[in-house]
Amino acid sequence: MKRRFVAGAVTAAILAPSAAAQETRPAYVRALAAGYKAAFTCSNLFNGGITPEQTNADDLRGTYTDLNPIFASLTAAIDRDRRIVSVPYDPAMPPRIAAWRPGLGCTQLPIGASVEAVSALPQLGLAVPNFDSRPWPMGDRQATGRPSGNAAAITQVIASAFDRRTYGQGSETTAVLVLEKGRIVSERYRADLTMHSSQRTWSVAKSIAGTIIGAAAHKGLLDVKAPAPVPEWQRAGDPRKAITTDQLLRMASGLNSDHAGNRTDALYFGGIAFADQAASLPLVRPPGSEFRYANNDTVLAIRGLQHVLGDGTASLQFPFESLLWKIGMTHTVPETDWRGHFVLSSQVWTTARDLARLGLLHLQDGVWNGERILPSGWNDYVRSHGTAQPASGFGYGATWWTFPRNAGLPKDAIIAQGNRGQYVVVIPSRSMVIVRRGFDGTGMGFDVAAFTTDILNAFNKR
Repeated sequence: MKRRFVAGAVTAAILAPSAAAQETRPAYVRALAAGYKAAFTCSNLFNGGITPEQTNADDLRGTYTDLNPIFASLTAAIDRDRRIVSVPYDPAMPPRIAAWRPGLGCTQLPIGASVEAVSALPQLGLAVPNFDSRPWPMGDRQATGRPSGNAAAITQVIASAFDRRTYGQGSETTAVLVLEKGRIVSERYRADLTMHSSQRTWSVAKSIAGTIIGAAAHKGLLDVKAPAPVPEWQRAGDPRKAITTDQLLRMASGLNSDHAGNRTDALYFGGIAFADQAASLPLVRPPGSEFRYANNDTVLAIRGLQHVLGDGTASLQFPFESLLWKIGMTHTVPETDWRGHFVLSSQVWTTARDLARLGLLHLQDGVWNGERILPSGWNDYVRSHGTAQPASGFGYGATWWTFPRNAGLPKDAIIAQGNRGQYVVVIPSRSMVIVRRGFDGTGMGFDVAAFTTDILNAFNKR
């Protein structure tokens, strides 16, 4: 099959540093690699029951070319009773440590911190509910239905997504789910995974973050058009305090970043606190004037919301009580830095079914079981393009993408996209949600536009 469009903004590969560069910073590079291994081993095991062996085969393969060669030399020590993972990397330093907490998943301690610091990590303070036995969509009972299209044709398209060639040579699909008119009409997982196996969302988390912001806007806690309430920017004379939450959601803050699609290694794998990195960035362009895909913009939008909520237990509980658990997403774990700030640009573990629930909320224009959770018209807002747009064919709204115009897909379709092939496609005009999860390696893109087109064509057959 001819490949038409492959999303690239969220999967940009970073070239490995030269040998000379490695020699000048080996300790930090090894600390990042150890943090990466600790984080993924901890989150996979304790969030979703993924074994360390599966983590080594999936999450520690085909990712960052500067870290990949180091993983095999590092050993993860797992304390299953305390749910702590430690990865030694330097005999002169404490190991890199990731510790799990109920609801909040695994948090990395800063480089140099010892295991005693785990006791100081913030706690959610809520018991995580189990809705699995409830009827769909709050739970998993009675979740399936018959598709309106040709079942055999649909099954064939989905099988092609797992063949590692049709939609991208070497692509690695782990789950596909198709929801139509509120019911799951097709669902398939890689043989070693189940409907309750969670994976990291990568940048699909940004669309979850945008939905949490929507829930806050509906409650009147936040005006997206107003300056973002990021506390680090509020001193007199700081030009960044004019940046709006809307501009942050649209990747148009004007803030500097290492490069477009910045990796934010220090935050993701280095254990640095959010406020020590993202909130310190300077302006380099007028806010709203330029699209620059950056993880920092999303975490800054959530930082502002948490500040409004009080930066304490209430701010940790808000995403669960106001969105996730309201729509049955009880297998979704948004993780935080060690100070309790959500890293909602990437660091969320969830299942295909929970992502389908997120899509269903958007299909229903933000209403769930008769209760409005998002502002009326929020779907139109998140898909509307700002003046600053990416150069690629995909358009960007407010934390959700839109397909290229010449892809031939419905105009109302929106898509959440994440590294390694995470996709959630929502098509209101077809009452349909399509979820695809994967472990695509660097340079092995999955043609989500072609796949979506083929799914829709299969539903058109009788």
